[in-house]
Amino acid sequence: MSTITTKDGTQIYYKDWGTGRPVVLSHGWPLNADSWEAQMFFLASNGYRAIAHDRRGHGRSSQPWNGNEMDTYAEDLSELIETLDLKSAVLIGFSAGGGEIARYIGRHGTKRVAKAALISAVPPLMLKTPANPGGLPIDVFDGLRRSSIADRSQLYMDLASGPFFGFNRPGAKVSQGIIDSFWLQGMQAGHKGAFDCIKAFSETDFTEDLKAIDVPALVLHGDDDQIVPIGAAALRSSKLIKHATLKIYAGAPHGLSATHKDQLNADLLAFLKA
Repeated sequence: MSTITTKDGTQIYYKDWGTGRPVVLSHGWPLNADSWEAQMFFLASNGYRAIAHDRRGHGRSSQPWNGNEMDTYAEDLSELIETLDLKSAVLIGFSAGGGEIARYIGRHGTKRVAKAALISAVPPLMLKTPANPGGLPIDVFDGLRRSSIADRSQLYMDLASGPFFGFNRPGAKVSQGIIDSFWLQGMQAGHKGAFDCIKAFSETDFTEDLKAIDVPALVLHGDDDQIVPIGAAALRSSKLIKHATLKIYAGAPHGLSATHKDQLNADLLAFLKA
């Protein structure tokens, strides 16, 4: 397996497919690099070097007790980019991964980054606060934590078969394979890392990180996202990023990298070539 070892001794697994301009993909919770397979296969087949890592605590990476928060996730990403000596890279983040790449740019700038894309991403802030009235109440995330402690296997099955991919909507074309893949990736994550990541993706404020993105950016979101509602996410992020293009998928759920993979692949390729 391809891995790097971070300064605190955590092993980070990554896939590195193809050759050409590097495209680095950061996954969502509670998933891993496998969730990017459709995009990685497509991009590597179209002349790009597609790289995706398993966040610490997830997938095939180490499961440390500590460091399961956005600052450390961003440092792990930085160590991967530095170790592979990537230049003019395109960073693409899905859901929690959108927060990870935003925090990376907020801490390290864009000297190694040419473009960035946020897909169904959590920034600027998921949690409802007086300054962020469109966010979700803390009860939503406390409920995720309670379900994670009670029976996280069932939690992942319920998310995948319901709101994550929009399979709870009338007329939805349900894929048992997509459900099973989500569940499997969730169960590959460590219990502590996945639990801590709920706080990381929901309570981290990325407002200043988004303002630091000074390269062309694509903000892409489904308007039927039941996990990260578009109003407090993409609609706000696209206004905070200097050079952002907002693209909305009508009727699309949160997990559009699976349900709308052909459309997403085409849009990502156009963004890369622009």
